[in-house]
Amino acid sequence: MPTFGYQARTFDGKAVQGSIEANNEAEARVKIRAKKLIPIKVGTGAESSGRGGGSFSFQFRLPQKKVRSKDLQVFTRQLSVLIQSGVPLVQSLEVLSQSSRGPALDQALSKIVADISEGKRLGDSFQAHPQVFSRFYINMLIAGEEGGVLDQVLERLAMYIEKSVKLQSKIKGAMSYPLIVLAISFMVVFGLLVFVIPKFASIFKSSGMKLPFLTQLCMDMSDFIIDRWYVIVFVFGAIIMGVRAYLNTPVGRARFEEQLIRLPVFGSFVIKSGMAKFSRTLSTLLTAGVPIIEALQISANTVGNSLIEKSLLRSRASVEKGKLLSVPLSEDPHIPHMVTQMIAVGEQTGALDEMLNKVADFYEDEVDVSVTNITSIMEPIMIVVLGGIVAFFVIAMYLPIFNMAGGV
Repeated sequence: MPTFGYQARTFDGKAVQGSIEANNEAEARVKIRAKKLIPIKVGTGAESSGRGGGSFSFQFRLPQKKVRSKDLQVFTRQLSVLIQSGVPLVQSLEVLSQSSRGPALDQALSKIVADISEGKRLGDSFQAHPQVFSRFYINMLIAGEEGGVLDQVLERLAMYIEKSVKLQSKIKGAMSYPLIVLAISFMVVFGLLVFVIPKFASIFKSSGMKLPFLTQLCMDMSDFIIDRWYVIVFVFGAIIMGVRAYLNTPVGRARFEEQLIRLPVFGSFVIKSGMAKFSRTLSTLLTAGVPIIEALQISANTVGNSLIEKSLLRSRASVEKGKLLSVPLSEDPHIPHMVTQMIAVGEQTGALDEMLNKVADFYEDEVDVSVTNITSIMEPIMIVVLGGIVAFFVIAMYLPIFNMAGGV
């Protein structure tokens, strides 16, 4: 019997690796799940002997091309329609694999069709392509396959992806607005220093007059940018790379998100968007029949903020001990009181998935309001900032002219 090496995770997110004997990869995954582990990668040969031997191998992999959420949503919707129409699963996948939806998704579908034709389960076939299908997506498929309601699950998946895309676009729109304001400000300053001020500088230098401090400062800045532009590029590049490297560390990201959540307007926006994503994901998973422990783990990973994610994972640990979900959430300062109340009502009435769906609807509407508020706040700030920059340079350039006129 061959030995399969595997990489997996426990339900609390800890990484685990080991080996197991099985007749094939599908059986190996079943045995791994029997150990209450979530298989991530299963293979034979070098993968199963990672801790033994003295050989070293280096593999170069090209970056994986991402699948557009819109393509995934259309594929899911079409697969649901085909299965509801009575078309066999393999034939449905074959038909959809022939449509061009990008190389990553097309290649994955071709391999999935081959795997299912060989007798592999649907969930295991999709699980072999984590770069295309998320853990949430795969768990939904497994629940639908085991429950015999795959067509309904696929329809819910398509609706979920569609709503997630809309919510994500709203979040990106709100977060990108300050960056756009900052970029425009830099462009205005750069244009004035490089193209406008040098023309004034040549006039002032030929006159031989003593320049006011602001005028001399602007001229020095202009000369520095024109003559030492590479220094500015290097400094800005180093700052951007340093910040990105720091934010990629767990400590840096946690500190940044902690400060972000404390901001007056953006903090509330982050909490609302996190609650919308968490509630929608958990509701969809519970409706599909995914166990609540696994559903909480997946849902916590979707919120996009480490502080809120830790709060939800702590509640998951309490649920594992037999407590209600609303109890630990009510004790956490980052979870709105309205969310815990709705969850408590859902647990008491046995309609937790429906209550979570209402919570998601509510907070998605709140995100819309927050985006409007952020935009309305940033618009006058942008006008004031840009107006102030232009006014500063205009005054600096016209001060010598005013002095000359006063001297006359």
